[in-house]
Amino acid sequence: MAIALPCTAEELAEALGCAASAKRTIALEGAGSKRLMAGPVEGEEAISTSGMTRVLAYEPRDLTISVEAGLRWSEFARILGENGQMVPLDPPFADTATVGGVIAANCSGPRRRLYGTARDLVIGMRFATLEGKLVETGGMVVKNVAGLDMAKLMIGSFGTLAAIASVNFKLQPMPVDERSFMLQFDSAADAAVARRAILRGPLDPAAVDLLNPAAGATVGKEAWLLGIRAGGNAASVGRYEREFAKMWCGAVFEAAAQAHLWRHIEEFTPQFLVKHADSTVARISCRLKEVEPVMESFPGPGIARAGSGVCYGYFSKADDAAAWTADAAKRGWKAVIEFSPAEWKRTAVLWPAPGGDLEIMRRVKQLFDPAGLLNRGRLYGRI
Repeated sequence: MAIALPCTAEELAEALGCAASAKRTIALEGAGSKRLMAGPVEGEEAISTSGMTRVLAYEPRDLTISVEAGLRWSEFARILGENGQMVPLDPPFADTATVGGVIAANCSGPRRRLYGTARDLVIGMRFATLEGKLVETGGMVVKNVAGLDMAKLMIGSFGTLAAIASVNFKLQPMPVDERSFMLQFDSAADAAVARRAILRGPLDPAAVDLLNPAAGATVGKEAWLLGIRAGGNAASVGRYEREFAKMWCGAVFEAAAQAHLWRHIEEFTPQFLVKHADSTVARISCRLKEVEPVMESFPGPGIARAGSGVCYGYFSKADDAAAWTADAAKRGWKAVIEFSPAEWKRTAVLWPAPGGDLEIMRRVKQLFDPAGLLNRGRLYGRI
């Protein structure tokens, strides 16, 4: 199948409009780095935004930037880094993923605990509809709230509603100083005590990640590990080290060692997926008090954003992940199969208990794409 590679927002809108007018199903993606994520990627026509790579507007003093959807995330981060700025989403597949793909999949990583997700950092967007039109929402002003709800619909929609052409972000300054800590515990319960003390205390770390022993083994410690990422001025970062030294045993990471540690955690999913042909990843959203029982239930590696209640379980066999996810749904945990083999996912139940919001999501889909042409089934097989 030939892939259409529009180079501008106008060309993207035209490509969508032409395919829709011919009633042809469309497979929409960026660089294709997350084809194993969510539902299957299929369609009679393929459109990629990877040819749209421009920086449209950048005002470092205003802490805002607008970029096209096809810009690689790694290049985006490099441009911002030259000015000591960042969009701290920490998505997996950062080297190959596009800005549009990260936003459409609502990817985030360890620092969501402090900075939030894409919905907290996106201030505007331009997207193309199946009618061949371009719609602008939000703007380039951080306090601008006009139209933000429309942009939020696109975040996490996996391209099932429209095609993101460009995204406007509010930026964050990079910390003057950073230090990370890996605290070691004999049990999930002990790690939970430390996690609660940290979250209730005066310190405000950017990341609080929990690794079970199987995941800990990949960083050289087969134990329950609590990874803490702290940033600020030298005095505030030094306080973290003094406080932690009083209460817990652990290691300190700085400079290149720190970057390597968090890179490993952020890219844990891509690294795991290449190891086994049947590799599967489940994602669970839960209350903070449920993080420990969720993590203890994983038979293999598990990593949790322990300050925000998002857990990831890693399975070498897809059927084992499906059984675990079905059981998790019975226990009231909000679980999905986030990554799975391409052929297996065509018939699998990826989202066993979607909840009452699914009907609202289907109504929104009907408004944007009544014929169901765009990325059909991409949203975990449900939409």
